[in-house]
Amino acid sequence: MKSRWNRWLMRGAQSKAHAAYLKKMRTKEIAVTTCRLAILIAFVAGWEWGARSGLLDPFIFSSPGRIVETFVQMWVEGGLWKDIGITVSETVLGFILGTGAGTALATLIWYSPFLSRVLDPYLVVLNSMPKVALGPLFIVTIGAGFGSILAMAIAITIIITTLVMYSSFQSVGQEFLQLARSFGATRGQVFRKIIFPASIPDLIAALKVNVGLAWVGVIVGEFLVSKAGLGHLIIYGFQVFNLTLVMMSLVIVALIATAMYEAVSRMEKRLLRHRQLD
Repeated sequence: MKSRWNRWLMRGAQSKAHAAYLKKMRTKEIAVTTCRLAILIAFVAGWEWGARSGLLDPFIFSSPGRIVETFVQMWVEGGLWKDIGITVSETVLGFILGTGAGTALATLIWYSPFLSRVLDPYLVVLNSMPKVALGPLFIVTIGAGFGSILAMAIAITIIITTLVMYSSFQSVGQEFLQLARSFGATRGQVFRKIIFPASIPDLIAALKVNVGLAWVGVIVGEFLVSKAGLGHLIIYGFQVFNLTLVMMSLVIVALIATAMYEAVSRMEKRLLRHRQLD
């Protein structure tokens, strides 16, 4: 009876400590969110004040008010949503295909040590090469359109994903692999049960990096060939000296990229929560 009572007391103490810990974490999260919003509001307010007071040249830097007016005008006219949709579809597709292809290539290299030794110097060279320089080649071979823009996004994301994931596969502890092989596990089973699950945090890290890289690839591709999309709006704005249009397009890119990054972060929290529960 006494031991049971002690267990109840310990459980009660643990639950109180856990509740206090969760409360502390929520308080920190609220503080972080509040500081982020305060910085953003201060930046926007300072930008607007600087443009109105003449401290900043409104022709070059525009202002939040002008950006909102231009956004509303173009949205009502009906052309802006089309440009946003084109760029977002290209970015999301390039992000998914580049990450998936990079992970598949890393898996293939891990399965074949011979292939790893053959491709290693080529991967290093391709990673050091400025991918933007491949744009004219894509245009000539694929054509000036959606295909070349998508190829640019994939080219930028696939190599870094391959290198990150292959390095992650290689870093898994050998003691776990030896234990699995001692029980007769095949190479495929080792990969599915040990290697890939252990590399999920690195895959999430690659996804976060690829959010930005995919946007770079698509916007640069649209600079070169597109007649629609946010990249096209940026180039057109420079050509006609409508820098408010340029700034509006950049703000839209930043907001959508932030939303994609937040989606990856939420997925990371869910996966890590399940891993901790397991």
